[in-house]
Amino acid sequence: MRHVDPRLPLRPAGDARFALVVSRFNEAITSRLLEGARAALLEAGAAADRVAVYMVPGAFELPQAARCAAETGQYEAVVCLGCVIRGETPHFEYISNAVAHGLMEASGETGVPMAFGVLTTDSWEQAEARAGEGRDNKGFEAAAAALEMAELFGSVRKAHRR
Repeated sequence: MRHVDPRLPLRPAGDARFALVVSRFNEAITSRLLEGARAALLEAGAAADRVAVYMVPGAFELPQAARCAAETGQYEAVVCLGCVIRGETPHFEYISNAVAHGLMEASGETGVPMAFGVLTTDSWEQAEARAGEGRDNKGFEAAAAALEMAELFGSVRKAHRR
């Protein structure tokens, strides 16, 4: 499923700050997701010095680091990037579920939107296909979602300050 319409411009980044939290596990894939996320933010006009990158050992650590970044109050959104590939044991399900639930909980509790750019695939080939170039890169899509959510949260907060 495609989440970014290639015909439409991304939401403008303005002066928003973004944290990119990236798993080092399966780094050949996650580094490409990081490239995609950076490309989206730059295309949206984000200044390079308004984008921080935090590396974590694996996908399981993404929610912890995302919460830590959000709690600083320095970021309008956090983009979480990782890659979990199904194996022969239930480990895949435990990690995938823990990451998804952990990010939702962290976002809800901190009030900072967190984009889910974590690939959960059956094979290495599927992961590579989702970490390609352009707007189909899931890192690009996650950053596009973060841009939109940062704008939405900002608008809602501004409307309720009146």
